Amino acid sequence: MRIKSILLLVIVLLWGSLAYSDGQKPIFEPPAGLGKVFLYTAKKFGVPILKASIKIGNGVLEQGKPSYHIQACVDSLDYLGFLFRMNNRFTSVMEAETCTPVRYVKEIDQEGLLIEKKNYLQTVTFDSGLKKVVVEKKGGMEKQEIFLPSGTCDPLSLFARYYLKEDLHPGQEIRMSIYDGVKLRQMVFHSKKERVKSKRYGDVDAVCLESTTSFSTFGEKEGIIRIWYTANKEKIPVLMELELPVGNVKFELEEVKES
Repeated sequence: MRIKSILLLVIVLLWGSLAYSDGQKPIFEPPAGLGKVFLYTAKKFGVPILKASIKIGNGVLEQGKPSYHIQACVDSLDYLGFLFRMNNRFTSVMEAETCTPVRYVKEIDQEGLLIEKKNYLQTVTFDSGLKKVVVEKKGGMEKQEIFLPSGTCDPLSLFARYYLKEDLHPGQEIRMSIYDGVKLRQMVFHSKKERVKSKRYGDVDAVCLESTTSFSTFGEKEGIIRIWYTANKEKIPVLMELELPVGNVKFELEEVKES
């Protein structure tokens, strides 16, 4: 099975962002699974607090090479007002043939009594040959170079790599090296088969991925990520649960669209 659920990891760790690119043109036949948009509602104590969307774009030409764009957005609901406002975006660009990350862009816009105020645009450019990234913030005068282990990806490009090319089975241990523009994370996901209740599909057999990780939004305190996707040929990511320092948040799949 391909790992569609890795995409949800992006929402968990980064809570949004936006990408840009010039002169993009469709140039090749995309693999099955591209051109999808997944729409989610996140609830805490059963009350809706966030809307999230994940778009897996069709193939485009990026700097002369076939590439994929993967986008994620997370927005707070209007009624939360001054307590909690979030309008975050991010996009990953990666080479289609090798699934090597090229660029990762985050646009973070959030504030409120319950979360730390942040407003910035950050671009992370990958150099796989030199095993490093160049990190820039809009308006900043300096560029920061960071050397990373071989095979390190941003969260969205890592998702796309597994979603398009890799297999997953219950009982596996999946190790990931992820850089999100803030911190290098070495994560280990364990997979198991479970039956879960999906708002969209009812009771379904699913594969659950579970990992412990720290959350930058909460001062790097540790929590747990659980992600479920249907255990059939569709492999739809139907549910995600976060055990956070401030309580649990559950993302439920509401709708799947063609992009």
